[in-house]
Amino acid sequence: MYRRNLPHWHPPGATVFVTWRLHGTLPVFRNYTDDARVFAHRDLRLDRATTGRRWLRTPEIAECVVTNLLDGAAGRYELHAFVVMPNHVHLLLTPWIDLAAITRTLKGRSSRQANILLARTGTPFWQDESFDHWIRHHRQFEKVREYIERNPVRAGLVDRPEQWPHSSASVHRLKPVPPSCHSETVPKS
Repeated sequence: MYRRNLPHWHPPGATVFVTWRLHGTLPVFRNYTDDARVFAHRDLRLDRATTGRRWLRTPEIAECVVTNLLDGAAGRYELHAFVVMPNHVHLLLTPWIDLAAITRTLKGRSSRQANILLARTGTPFWQDESFDHWIRHHRQFEKVREYIERNPVRAGLVDRPEQWPHSSASVHRLKPVPPSCHSETVPKS
């Protein structure tokens, strides 16, 4: 267990659903409610990303994030599903090392690369906090995997999951990685 603003706890070896967003993309909702319909409406509003930063809509930036997800898996985690949306990322993974180290590395590398592509310096790219939830059984695993891969459909970005190029569901997943996303070509800051 570790704690930042939110508590993070999952048993060793557990598969985890992880989400993080671009800095400044979470609106402040005045009235908190646990009503499922209100939550679903707010979640859909966030997924559609009609306002706020949407840097991940830029294909080169989204591919940098995807490249880091795929490259980072070697020896660190098993990646079961992922999607890079215009303002956030969803992962389903089984970590083999500390999850905080995984997210720190993924967010750090991808933010440096994206900020170079955007010619930005001195301001955060990702929101500090990530959301994580450990998967308790196979039905939940399948439900979360489907949620991740159908997220672009639900947000109205494509008609079928395999049409979204920045997802584990994509039929285009084997396309070459842009040179700007290879870690050896990006200066370390």
